[in-house]
Amino acid sequence: MYAIVDIAGQQFKVEKTRKVYVNRLDSKEGEQIEFDKVLLVENDGSIQVGAPTVAGAKVTAKVLSHLKGDKVIVFKKKRRKGYKVKNGHRQYLTQIQIEDIQA
Repeated sequence: MYAIVDIAGQQFKVEKTRKVYVNRLDSKEGEQIEFDKVLLVENDGSIQVGAPTVAGAKVTAKVLSHLKGDKVIVFKKKRRKGYKVKNGHRQYLTQIQIEDIQA
């Protein structure tokens, strides 16, 4: 059984006991969270597609930790002009574990 869920503006394919990294959520570590924006649910070969969401479907998850992603270096250069700009970025992430999918 799996589901496609909209979490913080991004869509994720989730299964029970799977760990997922999502953009930072406003909840504490160890809390239970419910996601109501379930776009698709597959259960033993039968697929329910929402318009736009599946009515009555919920995904329950547990927040495991808050962390930062890998560093990304952004380097811009224009040749023969003396123009160089170096920037870095680290995305704030939350690791969640999917507890239950209810269709």
